[in-house]
Amino acid sequence: MEKKYVYLFNEGDANMRELLGGKGANLAEMSKLGMPVPNGFTITTEACNKYYEDGEVINDDIKAQIMEFLATLEEETGKKFGDANNPLLVSVRSGARASMPGMMDTILNLGINDTVAEAMAAKGNPRFVYDSYRRFIQMFSDVVKGLSKKRFEEIIDELKAEKGIKNDLDLDAEDMKELVKRFKAFYKEQLNEEFPTEPAEQMMDSIEAVFKSWNNERAIYYRRQNDIPSDWGTAVNVQMMVFGNMGDNCGTGVAFTRSPSTGENKLFGEFLMNAQGEDVVAGVRTPNTIDQLKEIAPAAFDQFVDICSKLEKHYKNMQDMEFTIENGKLYMLQTRNGKRTAQAALKVACDMVDEGLVTPEEAVMMVEPQQLDALLHPNFDPEALKKAEPITSALPASPGAASGQIVFSAEEAIEEAAKGKKVILVRLETSPEDIQGMAAAQGILTVRGGMTSHAAVVARGMGACCVSGAGDIAMNEEAGEFTLNGKTYKSGDWISLDGSTGNVYGEAIPTVEAKISGDFERFMNWADEARRLKIRTNADTPRDAAQAVKFGAEGIGLVRTEHMFFDGDKIKAIREMIVAKTPEQMEAALAKLEPMQQEDFEGIYEAMEGRPVTIRYLDPPLHEFVPTKPEDIAELAAEMNMDVEELTAIIDGLHEVNPMMGHRGSRLDVSNPGIAKMQTEAVIRAAINVNKRHPEWNIVPEIMLPLIGDLKELKYVKKMVTDTADQIIADEGVDMDYHVGTMIEVPRAALKAGELAEEAEFFSFGTNDLTQLTFGFSRDDAGKFLPEYYAAKIYENDPFAKLDQEGVGELIEIAAERGRNTRPDIKLGVCGEHGGDPVSIEFVDGLGLDYVSCSPYRVPIARLAAAQAAIKHKK
Repeated sequence: MEKKYVYLFNEGDANMRELLGGKGANLAEMSKLGMPVPNGFTITTEACNKYYEDGEVINDDIKAQIMEFLATLEEETGKKFGDANNPLLVSVRSGARASMPGMMDTILNLGINDTVAEAMAAKGNPRFVYDSYRRFIQMFSDVVKGLSKKRFEEIIDELKAEKGIKNDLDLDAEDMKELVKRFKAFYKEQLNEEFPTEPAEQMMDSIEAVFKSWNNERAIYYRRQNDIPSDWGTAVNVQMMVFGNMGDNCGTGVAFTRSPSTGENKLFGEFLMNAQGEDVVAGVRTPNTIDQLKEIAPAAFDQFVDICSKLEKHYKNMQDMEFTIENGKLYMLQTRNGKRTAQAALKVACDMVDEGLVTPEEAVMMVEPQQLDALLHPNFDPEALKKAEPITSALPASPGAASGQIVFSAEEAIEEAAKGKKVILVRLETSPEDIQGMAAAQGILTVRGGMTSHAAVVARGMGACCVSGAGDIAMNEEAGEFTLNGKTYKSGDWISLDGSTGNVYGEAIPTVEAKISGDFERFMNWADEARRLKIRTNADTPRDAAQAVKFGAEGIGLVRTEHMFFDGDKIKAIREMIVAKTPEQMEAALAKLEPMQQEDFEGIYEAMEGRPVTIRYLDPPLHEFVPTKPEDIAELAAEMNMDVEELTAIIDGLHEVNPMMGHRGSRLDVSNPGIAKMQTEAVIRAAINVNKRHPEWNIVPEIMLPLIGDLKELKYVKKMVTDTADQIIADEGVDMDYHVGTMIEVPRAALKAGELAEEAEFFSFGTNDLTQLTFGFSRDDAGKFLPEYYAAKIYENDPFAKLDQEGVGELIEIAAERGRNTRPDIKLGVCGEHGGDPVSIEFVDGLGLDYVSCSPYRVPIARLAAAQAAIKHKK
């Protein structure tokens, strides 16, 4: 039996998302619900993958199925493809399994040519016909042939200037016919061939272009940002055209069942009369708000409101819909779960629980963990804001506060952000090609576009601040400036955006920390009830520890003691220790360091108020601490009573060919036992002191030995720790427990975990180094060549950002299993950067580890990701 690659809308349903893509599955579902969906069919994601398997060729079997289903569509609609008397025009749209707004390509009005256009125009409304024709040429040329969209817009502007008109709607039928002629001439000039007139050729080329768009640069970038695998592929939807540009009783729009900015339970959206869908999302014309549709097309509006209510109840989620009105009749072109801001996501989730639409557990699954990031970062200082005067106000497209220096292109945004600058991307209107620049910017400001324009939708999805439709701005991108109220703003000037109000300020405005309360607190409580994993933080200072506690951290999984050594007197003391020539000099330096370390540990214990704290002993190579500047070397030489030449020789001797695989971690303790003893004394004395002040906390120190690869090595270093700790505890006459564990970051340690568990009371997987040593990559250098690996589709993600489940993950699984076999109650955690990544957290939860540890600002993200993982694993 031949494989089925094409499905009519009435053959599918919402559960076929993997095969039909999100758009196709939802079109099928709406059709089954009896909603007014134009007829069509879906070419599956498997066809897309087959296209790539076959060397980017649509094979004959798939082509035959497409033509067979096209014939069925002709029967269903009573229209014929390419026929002059009753032509069938179609749209060709992408539809991936996961929503990727604006990332892939769409072609409208396909099937039109000179003959079809003349026949359609003869029946009346020639302006509509040639408007549709010129749109098709423009979209086909851009999507299929890669010609400049900007040049087509320039041709339109040239004709308007010749005619002395400003609005596209003032172009008459003859003008549209002239645009068709000029567009085709530009096409021929660029490609040295005539524009294709055969509808079947047009369609196959367009379907192939949509398949190709799955691997365009912006789609690849979006997938990497949103954890969408490349092997999912995209479906293609071929659908009978309905026309919103036939006249004043026609229109098109985009709407949400609730506000995507605030979450308010009120219909939110925009529409344009006598327009096609691209006009709304591209922001070329300023649209009407959805409530105005009630006066313009009351019957269609009432039907639309009813459909919105049914869709939200059916999908149990806020919906984002596209619709067209053709001669007063409503058609539904799409529904999907709506992208929304973090604030809106929390409000919608909480409101839907209160409305009885979803359970708290279902509500937890409605919010993307990464979205919470937008709630955890600063907003404008209210006092500073009172003194600031807006230079203009536009549409509050995506909430948040952003200050930065003006840039006018995505490329400039990326370049300046890489230098550490904060930038605001200012554009006439954004396009999908701008996505990387939008991600690099603090915020986005556009002159054109509404609340559902490309800039607004993408910014909300990113959690980035955006103000759109600032029509008072006069742009001059080529000169790198814009003018507003008689003042000129240039590249590099500071402005600030308030994405909650739409205000734009001509200055930098300071920010204040965000507060977690209300819906956030309530929602996170539901998440905490659902999750199994504990969430700890990586913190090296009392301030970071306190911030993590505010965000819900249940302990510290990693204190990097080396980070404490880089302050004034501490760096001097550790340098003295490193270059010490005699035991006396070493002891003197360690004696200086111990009280400094102890004070730091006491501060962290105080901030954590009895929550568990895991302290990792000194890990990096010693060369990182020694001076490099001649004046600093001279100063240290004087303090150590050494010649500069002698000290320089010692510093040079610390150089290693590969320091990250050299003399570091517990290897330092084997060579210099005094380091481990000093750190143990600081840890234990700090805990005793804090326990005396707060006996109710009962602090139990957790001491983590890094870079262990052998049981004998672990025993050797652990004995230094236990001998020192036990002596202090006995001398102080207190009863205090402590635990000694190790960091699993050497592949050998993962394989020998069963032996290591004889001595280690806990394992913490240092996935940064474990990834580094498993791949043989330096994480400091991998960024130079990983882009080529992404382009070659060898890797989809940076393994230092997203845990490699097949390799590194298998080592973790092996170590966990072998460690538990030896010590069933061993505590297992992850303290690498992957501890804050939702996909990695889901993997770790599946292994049954006890906790993950992440940076303070990622704690809420990890809490939600852990809850969602537990809910998924329960199903």
